[in-house]
Amino acid sequence: MVEQAVGSLGFELVELERSAGGLLRVTIDFPWSGDAGAAPRAIGVDDCESVSRQLQYALEVDDVDYQRLEVSSPGTDRPLRTRADFERFEGEQVAIVLKEPIADDDGSPAAAQVGRKRFTGRLQKADAPSDDWLLLWHEAPRRESRKPRGQPGRQKAGQQQVLAFGLDELQSARLQPELDFKRSKKGKGRRKRA
Repeated sequence: MVEQAVGSLGFELVELERSAGGLLRVTIDFPWSGDAGAAPRAIGVDDCESVSRQLQYALEVDDVDYQRLEVSSPGTDRPLRTRADFERFEGEQVAIVLKEPIADDDGSPAAAQVGRKRFTGRLQKADAPSDDWLLLWHEAPRRESRKPRGQPGRQKAGQQQVLAFGLDELQSARLQPELDFKRSKKGKGRRKRA
């Protein structure tokens, strides 16, 4: 019912959550057209307001018990749940949690991570006809143990590794925001006179 109401307004239901205290949290987004070159559209306050009004009416008609309704955009750490989500965000930085930790030591680079369930890396589609996905990730940098006293240790970057997985093996997946808060050096700290 919620999915139909959201869809009738031209939006996609990303997440529906019922919390303690009667809170009904609805997360919406614009549907993906399948065009990789299309500019992403962002959900605005007006979009959330129109969906909220529509849902209040639909929930009242269906006599759904809730205390508060919250409608929002998925944000920068959007969950990925469907095949379409993974296709839409191919090439993006993603954090995944596997249902089961890596158990086999078959000699592959990922097998060095036996017991690990959480990975963060760049999402890539595996070669056809497989339905698998790849996560390209780097081992966390290691500090050199030998260093002169009073100087920070140098960091060695780990080599790139590849983890192949199917969507049925995932417990969860989310976009991992890549935010850069550094100022550009051009014009840093100076104002030009007019």
